[in-house]
Amino acid sequence: MNNKIFNQKDKKSTRRFLRKEMPKGEILLWQKLKNNQMGYKFRRQQGIDRYVVDFYCPKLKLAMEVDGRTHDYHDQIIYDRERQKHIEALGINVKRFYSEEIFENIDSVMEQIYLICEELKKKM
Repeated sequence: MNNKIFNQKDKKSTRRFLRKEMPKGEILLWQKLKNNQMGYKFRRQQGIDRYVVDFYCPKLKLAMEVDGRTHDYHDQIIYDRERQKHIEALGINVKRFYSEEIFENIDSVMEQIYLICEELKKKM
């Protein structure tokens, strides 16, 4: 895949801002994903083409998004759908979690992520 798709220079300040201003759900999930704790390297606020995803595992081509309440509004739902379709067209899998899921049962979310990773690994 063309490296110009990932972390384009013109989005660097956006990615830096998003890392500094991560919502609570993303912070909690990052604590469990960072430092290869699951056996897979994840990056946070990864640029993919014109978008920035919350988390990305390059080895598995897996992008993960944490959706808070702002993602429940009609315009945001349409934007998220178009964005996900675009990213998936690049051969990247996208998985979404609601921040409420993370707050209420982080262990279940981590188990889901682990199973997704194992399934994608089998397809490699």
